Amino acid sequence: MSTMAPTQPAVSSPSPLASLTLHRITVDEYDRIIAAGALEDPSRVELIDGYMVDKMAKNPEHSFSATATHQAFVDRLPAGWLARKEEPVRIPAYDEPEPDVAVVRGINADYRHRNPEPGDVALLVEVSETTLGQDRGLKLTAYARDGIPVYWIVNLVDRQVEVYTRPVKAGRYRSRRDFKPGQQIPVAIGGQQLRPIAVDDILP
Repeated sequence: MSTMAPTQPAVSSPSPLASLTLHRITVDEYDRIIAAGALEDPSRVELIDGYMVDKMAKNPEHSFSATATHQAFVDRLPAGWLARKEEPVRIPAYDEPEPDVAVVRGINADYRHRNPEPGDVALLVEVSETTLGQDRGLKLTAYARDGIPVYWIVNLVDRQVEVYTRPVKAGRYRSRRDFKPGQQIPVAIGGQQLRPIAVDDILP
């Protein structure tokens, strides 16, 4: 007498993340999570458009460009301006990115108990390789929407520095100029023209 193996129940695939309802959090909520120590390693994430995003690991080329760009601004900034490296910038209500370089008004003591906000910022820089889409997308939109006057992308993929100016509330910049190796990038902070930065000095 033959026997039949029992029918196995069908196993459904897990639902893709896109089908789930995601919850955006505000900068205030994010800061409370960080302050409460609820994240095992908060240095690995940043808040973009209300979502906690893992920061990508940095290769030597990225580290070189970030450090070289930061140092270039340190060497040029007049009194009353500060270059910060990989520190948070608070862009209410849903963004607290950590750009590779931020040029902000004041001195370090001014930010003892708070993070810079858009009104403090003259210029932000992202060194970009694997995150190029995000830096040209969600981050650019956030920076333009909240009036960050100048945004640089040090683009390691195409070996150029993209300079975005003239932000509009719609979340875009009306002007973009690309600078290639062999060229100099003009630098103006607070209406003061500074020495230009050579593209060759900040690309690996």
